[in-house]
Amino acid sequence: MNAASSTFLATDGDGYELNMGRWSRQLARHFLDFTGTGVGDGERILDVGCGTGHLAAAAAERSASAQVLGVDISPVYVEYARRQYPEARISFRVGDACALDCADASFDRVLSMLALHFVPRTEAAIGEMVRVAKPGGVVAATVWDVRGGYVANRLFFDTAAALDPAAGIRRARNYTRPLTRPGELGAAWRAAGLADVQETVLAIRMAFASFADYWQPYLGNDGPGAEYVHGLDEARRSRLQEAVQAAYLDGEPDGPRSYAALAWAVRGVVPAAA
Repeated sequence: MNAASSTFLATDGDGYELNMGRWSRQLARHFLDFTGTGVGDGERILDVGCGTGHLAAAAAERSASAQVLGVDISPVYVEYARRQYPEARISFRVGDACALDCADASFDRVLSMLALHFVPRTEAAIGEMVRVAKPGGVVAATVWDVRGGYVANRLFFDTAAALDPAAGIRRARNYTRPLTRPGELGAAWRAAGLADVQETVLAIRMAFASFADYWQPYLGNDGPGAEYVHGLDEARRSRLQEAVQAAYLDGEPDGPRSYAALAWAVRGVVPAAA
């Protein structure tokens, strides 16, 4: 993986589904409502940082004839998306958000969900999204409000940071990623020259059946939390698991828990050619 274009640890499609895919399915519906898709017949849509393909598939469902391309830097995720969504109108390929292999002004809508905050060179990625959108086309993105609205993730990282200074460094890195502070997405969209810039907050709930359901993604290899757990020895991993479990249970029996999750979202329109 090109570290200059993505800092997300991506190794396994099933692992991503546990870590994020199940929430992407929910968020995609709200994001598309905000972006106005409302997909017109024959539109061409690009999903930048498509992961395992849920946004691309949700966009295709909103029109009988839209053509959707999903691009992701991870070959593993692209292959998973192809297997999961084999419809002829949806295609997936490996690509770099900072250097899209797409012609200028070739898409009616260019979208990105839960990806841009893992791209260090955000200006380059946003510039590419604008470049490939047609005049009058919509360019939109959404990222987690990781510091203020991502409760399930904070439960893990706040607990880990209380036990290990190294986890505190990781927590700080995770909660200061690009475009995740209030207003940053909108400012970036205006700086890119987009018109009619609109911002909002999207909300879903992350529901877990049990602590085991909550903890399982951290035992994989995908995402910042799993990356941290994977580097612990058995004793420290066990200590962390016990502490996170206590935070999850809150003194009550194990069972379902539901946490709010908020995401910043922005949309803008490519100005018509002069």
